[in-house]
Amino acid sequence: MTDHSTSDEETGRVLRAHAEKADLNGRVAPESLHAVGASGGFALRTPQAYGGAGAGAETMARRLASLGRACPSTAWIAGTCATNKDLVAAYLPWSVQQEYFADPDALTCGSGLPLGRGEPVAGGIRVTGSWPNVSGCEDATWAGLALMVDGRLCLAVIPVADLTVERTWHMAGMRGTGSHSLTADGVLVPAERVAEMSMPAIGKRLMYGLTVLGPVVGAARGALDVTDELFASDRKPSMTAYSRMGESPGARHWLAEATHLVNRAERTMLAIARALDAADPSDAGHTGLDLDLAGAGGDCRAAVELMLDLYGASGFDTANPLQRYWRDVAVGSRHPHVRTYLAVERFGSALAERHVGQG
Repeated sequence: MTDHSTSDEETGRVLRAHAEKADLNGRVAPESLHAVGASGGFALRTPQAYGGAGAGAETMARRLASLGRACPSTAWIAGTCATNKDLVAAYLPWSVQQEYFADPDALTCGSGLPLGRGEPVAGGIRVTGSWPNVSGCEDATWAGLALMVDGRLCLAVIPVADLTVERTWHMAGMRGTGSHSLTADGVLVPAERVAEMSMPAIGKRLMYGLTVLGPVVGAARGALDVTDELFASDRKPSMTAYSRMGESPGARHWLAEATHLVNRAERTMLAIARALDAADPSDAGHTGLDLDLAGAGGDCRAAVELMLDLYGASGFDTANPLQRYWRDVAVGSRHPHVRTYLAVERFGSALAERHVGQG
């Protein structure tokens, strides 16, 4: 266990220095993994009983956004690690948790899609299946994978070393997450490492949504940092008489609008987190927050589009970090947890049920 003495500022410097490397290599740099682990970024949802932070929703969201500001891919795998650790703490027995949380700062990965099956046999559960989009799987120690066992939804905790990594992640954004596929071919898992689980209550689903939104809000803030540097430079709008970007009323307007959208997304994220910290995770009153979560992701996308307008075509130069933030926001904000049309669908269903109940 580390002492978590590494500051957020120092962690951010390391992540920024290696963010391009992560994007090009399709895998978070070892230096970034070490920095996040040393700062407690992989222990956000490790229970305090095992030396972790046991962080609430607001603390977790703030931390993931801070990491995402420097390197969205690194923040993303920290978020999926937090989700996986939360599930293990909720469903697996004490004996398994002791082993799983032996290193509270270990990077873990997982998938909540029940794409595998387990067959009870002598000595445990024989697991077969393939799970795509498992972020950080090449560097993780444990994987928590959903599967069906005798018709029951279960969570299996398996050392990544017992699984096969298939390099299937070929995306335009969040490339550094290395979200490849994990495959199990008849892997024998001790029975105590497989536990029945239920679908998450709305509050839990929102918290897992924050592990997605946090890195996206951070990425939008990182893009704004790049844009602020543009306005602080001597660069001027091409084909104009202006000597600096800030002399253009239109450019100032676009900057103000982009900044407003990023600020609003962050405020929304924190408001959702505080609501979750203050109420029962099954609280039906959280229903409308689902749409707020998705809306914040949309604000991030709209903000980065305005920033690219300000930069012009040079914003897409591969040496310009703005285009990387743009790709990461575009991909990350379309995760199912923050996909707007699904949020609208769920909100509409909840409203309809409420009216039926009143009738």
